[in-house]
Amino acid sequence: MDPTLTVAERRPLAALLAANVVSDTGSAVTLMGVPWFVLQTTGSAADAGVVAFCAMLPVVVSALAAGPVVDRVGRRRVSVTSDIVCGLAVGAVPLLQSAGMLRFWVLCTLMGVTGLFHAPGDTARGVLLPALAQRAGVPLSRAAGFYDGASRCASTIGSAVGGVLIAVLGASHVLVVDASTFAASAALIASGLHGVAGVEPRPATVKQGLRAYRRALGEGYRYMLASPLLLGICLVSMAAQGLDQGWSAVLLPVHVRDNLGGAPALGLVEALFCAGALAGALIYGAISGRARRWPLYTAAFLIVGAPRFFVAGLTGTVAPLAAMMTIEGLACGAINPILATATYQTVPDELQSRVLSAMTGSALMIAPVGGLAAGFLAGSVGLTATLLTAGSVYLLVTLCPLCFPAWKQLDGPTRLNSGAATPVVSGAAPASVEQ
Repeated sequence: MDPTLTVAERRPLAALLAANVVSDTGSAVTLMGVPWFVLQTTGSAADAGVVAFCAMLPVVVSALAAGPVVDRVGRRRVSVTSDIVCGLAVGAVPLLQSAGMLRFWVLCTLMGVTGLFHAPGDTARGVLLPALAQRAGVPLSRAAGFYDGASRCASTIGSAVGGVLIAVLGASHVLVVDASTFAASAALIASGLHGVAGVEPRPATVKQGLRAYRRALGEGYRYMLASPLLLGICLVSMAAQGLDQGWSAVLLPVHVRDNLGGAPALGLVEALFCAGALAGALIYGAISGRARRWPLYTAAFLIVGAPRFFVAGLTGTVAPLAAMMTIEGLACGAINPILATATYQTVPDELQSRVLSAMTGSALMIAPVGGLAAGFLAGSVGLTATLLTAGSVYLLVTLCPLCFPAWKQLDGPTRLNSGAATPVVSGAAPASVEQ
């Protein structure tokens, strides 16, 4: 970091990282609180899967279509609006519960609203990172490590606190904490990034109308499809997200309820995973300039995927799963910064909102089905069989970076022309894009 830079030049990056910590802390509480609330009120793994489906499907829809909207409305405005709407939707759950008006379909609807607005906010914050890192004089790979580390820190806090609060207050009341974190995140982005170049809409360059929107949306998908690396990331992430959603929304909560003693154990294993991931992200941020990305990613992905499913399926105590989740967390800490850095270096700045939105939406397409399928299988063939089957599938997914040569581009991604798969020299001016 350049010591000559002023505090004002560093403040926007600090505000972004702080907002990410606050928002993701609340999201971690929701990730635990909502499935546990469903299990407490209905006792059904299938119902937990239905809620997970209703929460994830709108995430996919909005992520697939939100890229041009982020450019048109402005990255800062989209982030703030997303946090406000998500906070209102989550806060309505305990309010309606206390009034005796919360029905299962209402819960599904509120979680759907949260999912619909969550993805654009995440995309907006993600594409803010390169410009704010450059403004603060922080190398992109290190900034990506800090960004992911901030998210991991938030998840650690949310998981540790969430498990205790669920046991003490009940799952529905814990969602009040989540609503307040969304409000705090909105305030940090609104004040900390006010007047910063690149975060507001660009009316002179973004054309209005449905035809212009379709053209802008298509540019993101064409660029993604033209890059073997980006396409590979999407396909592998698609399978991994589906399996992870089944794990977090259904399989882990049911395993904890049936075998590990309840919500405190859920908070413990989630917190250990997130603490390990935070440490892994910080370690990667420190060594990112000296480590090759492809071998590190390949090894980390193998560790992160299948082992937790096998450990949960073959053991019935807290200690083995807690140890495995900690190890997986350490490995996981390097994965997101590696993928984020490679993506930022591959995609020109003017296309990042659209390409990142397309990649996020594509990667999440199977996630809604993941929770639904996990709930159905756990209820029909049993939890152990479902865990071992999911772990076996995950093992095959994690072998992909070893089998396909495109993944070696993680060590030196190729920037493409926006309309074709023609490589250009890394570091050259990005191709002009009609907006």
